[in-house]
Order: sequence, then C-alpha cells, then structure tokens
Amino acid sequence: MEKGKIVALEDRIPKLKEQRRRKANKRLVLLLFLFFTMIVIIAYTQSPLSHVKSIRVEGNEVYTDSEIISKSGISKSTNIWKVKKSVVSSRLQGLSEIKKADIKIKWPNTVQIQVKEHKRIAYLKQDSNYFPVMENGKILKDRNEEKIPVNSPILFEFKEGAALNEMVKELENLPSEILNSISEIHYSPKKTDQYHISLFMNDGFEVSATLRSFSEKMVHYPSIISQLDPNKKGIIDLEVGSYFKAFEPEVEEKEVEEN
Repeated sequence: MEKGKIVALEDRIPKLKEQRRRKANKRLVLLLFLFFTMIVIIAYTQSPLSHVKSIRVEGNEVYTDSEIISKSGISKSTNIWKVKKSVVSSRLQGLSEIKKADIKIKWPNTVQIQVKEHKRIAYLKQDSNYFPVMENGKILKDRNEEKIPVNSPILFEFKEGAALNEMVKELENLPSEILNSISEIHYSPKKTDQYHISLFMNDGFEVSATLRSFSEKMVHYPSIISQLDPNKKGIIDLEVGSYFKAFEPEVEEKEVEEN
C-alpha cells in the first residue's frame, strides 16, 4: 500500500508542475495586459486625443453660445477627464440670468451644457433704451434694445429693489392674455402708498393700482372693461374698490363690479 501511494504521488508531480506553470502564465498575461492598459490610458490622458473636441450649449436665449462657453471655463484644450461638472455648473449659475445649469459628458470627447435662464418678464425704459427685466428682479443693463419689445410691459421709473421685485412677482401671477394687454407700467409712489403704480393698457384705458393687490385686482380687468363703453376711455381705479372715471371732466365717476 505504501509503495503504491509513492508511485501515485510521483505520477502526479508532473501534472502539478504543469498546472502551476499554466497558472503562472495566466498571471503573467494578466499582469502584462494591465500594464499595457495603464500605459495606453496614461498616454491617452496626456495626449491631445483626450481633449474636448465639441462643446454643445442648449436652452440659452439671453446669452450666446460663446458667452456660455467662455464662462464655463471649458475650451478645446481642456482635458475631458478634468472637467468637473459641479464646478462648471456653479460658474454658470453665478450669472444672474442663469437659473440652472446641467453639465453632461458625452464620450469620447463632447461636453453638453444645458442651461435654464430666468424668464424675461418686462422691459425697463431708460432714455431711448429698453433693458430686459428678469423673473429674479435683475435688470440686464448690458442687454439693451433700441426697438420697442413686443408683447411685454414697459416699465418706467423702476430700479432694482423691493418695488421691482414685487412688480415682477405680481406680473408672474397674471394670465398671459392680461399681461399682453399691458403697454406701460409707471412706478408712481405716493405718501400714502409707496407701491402705487399707473398702467396704460393697449386698449386705451388707464389703470391706477397698488402693487400690494395688483394681480388680485387685475385678473378682473376683462370683466370690468366689458361693462364700460369702449368709445369712452378713462381711468380704472383698483386701489381700494373698482371705479371708473372718464377722461372727460363732465362725466361722473362710475362704480363697476369686479365679477
């Protein structure tokens, strides 16, 4: 029995050596593969092949593509592996007109920038220029237009601050058909009301109101003018109740219902 065991073990030794040799070869091949893979990756990351080749900008209207790309800090010499999406997004959101910015990497070497801008609510008239007013209350002084904007209220005597912020908030609460019917809004504070405004409508009527209840009162505008003679223009007072006073001095005031 002992002699048989010795013979069996001797027979197994060549097989064990062959198995060990095969395992060693497999490890060597794997190590060589990993080594060359690392070499290729390092060479790629250090070569122009890893640089950004294309930058796509979407969702922008206020800013041009080149302005967005410049602010992002990304160029075609930027290594795509070094693009930090959170950093780029933070840079773009530093612009007062950008509400949100999402950065995506499209392999092998494309960067996609998706921005969401603050809406333009109105335009501020200063001298002969019209400056966009955004939903965050910012006035774009570097975006002036010389032509009268279409379907957007024109603001007068406003400046960045509490009154303008309140005005923007109230305009956002208005239905689009009423918003589009407003031609001009003049900030005309009184001693008794620091938030008083005067509106000139596209249909020829004038409205006297306060920002504190502007949208709440103004939603009834279509109902109010339906009760008035369209040929007799005048002032609709929405400060306290709802009153109409024609521009002709001989016509008495008329109370109108809001509903």
